Amino acid sequence: MTTDCVQRFLFEELDIRGAIVRLEAVWAQLLARRDYPPRVIELLGEMGATTVLLADNLKQPGRLTIQLRGNGPLPLLVIDCSESLNLRAMAQVGEAIGRDAPLADLLGHGQLLFSLETAAMRAPYQSVVPLAGDSIAALFEHYLAQSEQLTTRFFLAASAQGAAGLFIQKMPTTDARDADGWARIEALAGTATPEELNALPAETLLTRLFHEETVRLFPPRAVTHDWPMDWDKVRNILRTLGRQDIYSALKENGVLVIRDDLANHEYRFDKADIDSLFGNVPETPPSIH
Repeated sequence: MTTDCVQRFLFEELDIRGAIVRLEAVWAQLLARRDYPPRVIELLGEMGATTVLLADNLKQPGRLTIQLRGNGPLPLLVIDCSESLNLRAMAQVGEAIGRDAPLADLLGHGQLLFSLETAAMRAPYQSVVPLAGDSIAALFEHYLAQSEQLTTRFFLAASAQGAAGLFIQKMPTTDARDADGWARIEALAGTATPEELNALPAETLLTRLFHEETVRLFPPRAVTHDWPMDWDKVRNILRTLGRQDIYSALKENGVLVIRDDLANHEYRFDKADIDSLFGNVPETPPSIH
């Protein structure tokens, strides 16, 4: 299995489906120029791997956005993934966060928000549920059990070097095929180590975990982080804010900096750029500092 991809598999004799995701170069892009603490990187990576596994099921053009919101030291985690598996991510970090800080303490009283947009929808589908679980995997397992009535397990691993996940899901016909099948597959999947999830090709990992089972492995799908800078969009936002407010902010700071945290871009405008924006001088490309 190459990196930065998701690969589905199926236990054909058990009616249990699953998928494996591994992110390396994409994960490095998402973390570039960000000074997140190790614990935040771990949680954001686990959430990113989970979101890719869920977005891989989108059947038409659209995007899945998942947020964890709370009132603790880590008030916000956001992952956005399209049906083509183009990924964005961000975290808001408040006070200092310890390496082993429990998830519940970091988020505080919070919510898990799902938003799904597709071209066929008149309005996005949104779901908001209270947080239930002491890990990223447990939060999503609980949500899917409630929303889809399907038993699901996530086995996740993330660090600054990469993010990975193994997903398995019990289908309505699983018990009829083999009454002990789900318990057996769940127990075997639980033996996967973070090192195995992050390093082994999908075929090797599945063979190691389920060597006595018949597994059908599907072709991989690439995951990307392809969000070019959009200067025109940012200029339009500044024009909407108005000349007076923009020049006031520029006078106070000397330069105007706009952060797109989700796409991990920074836009910088000096006075010449703002003059050009509001028509004081002929249009020139923005200065990049």
